[in-house]
Amino acid sequence: MPVTLKLQRLGSPQPGPHVLITGGVHGDEWEPMAAIRRLLTRLDGRLQKGQVTLIPIVNEGAFARGARTAEDGLDLARTCPGREDGSLTEQTAHALSAQIAQANVYIDLHTGGTRLQVLPLAGYVLHPNTRVLEQQRRMAQVFGLPLVWGTDWRLNGRSLSVARDHNVPAIYCEYLGGGQLAPEGVDAYVRGCENILTDLGLLPGPAPQVPAGQRVVEDDRPSAGHMQINHPTPQGGFFEAAVKLGDHVATGDLLGTVYDPLGRTPVEICARYSGQVIVLHTYARIEPDTSVAVVLEEPAQ
Repeated sequence: MPVTLKLQRLGSPQPGPHVLITGGVHGDEWEPMAAIRRLLTRLDGRLQKGQVTLIPIVNEGAFARGARTAEDGLDLARTCPGREDGSLTEQTAHALSAQIAQANVYIDLHTGGTRLQVLPLAGYVLHPNTRVLEQQRRMAQVFGLPLVWGTDWRLNGRSLSVARDHNVPAIYCEYLGGGQLAPEGVDAYVRGCENILTDLGLLPGPAPQVPAGQRVVEDDRPSAGHMQINHPTPQGGFFEAAVKLGDHVATGDLLGTVYDPLGRTPVEICARYSGQVIVLHTYARIEPDTSVAVVLEEPAQ
């Protein structure tokens, strides 16, 4: 039986953009699920034009396991556009891709899940279509998080690559993680989504302001934004971080050490370049080839 996503569509009699908002693409990312559940109540009856489709938990198979992935072990964020006749994750990716293709605007909410923490950010791909790119920039900035990150548009398998292929302006957002449910993250996500809906005219109110001091970094180098390949560990074991989320590091600084059970073969993972730690592996158990940290390197101007 094909996967059917549990969603709610809210609308207005007046025509306008169709905005898709999703959470739970990974099954262990709690803040998006809570924020979208709250939006279901807050938006009902308030839209002055257009429609909003809300999906609190896209990856129900993963959520049922309390894990990043469903039982087939596939990462939904690397499986799009999926297959209607495939495994559970492939079917879920196919159903999600169909929803993205029907939207005019897409907001995909994430966190670091149970194993990572991510500095709050709004990201987008550096789309070759100037109209789409400019709208994505505006969306990411008015969402209101402290970091805005534009990256390589050529990465495939993602929800945003589906949006890219359909010329749907899209952003993704990250806010902490590490297995917690941060109330400030839920609040930021509700506020950010409402900011975008207001900016698009679906909600009444003045145009939202871009926060003072917001940092914008755009990096079009190949694989920029591919967090899973940044500072991987060559061995699995017990990871002890030497830095904190948000720290600034220089080339060669120690990010952390991976130990075997007896501590006889420690492996130090050092920063390959200077920048800010925007993702940190906070779960002590780590597998080989897993990224221990993402260091945001600002490209030369």
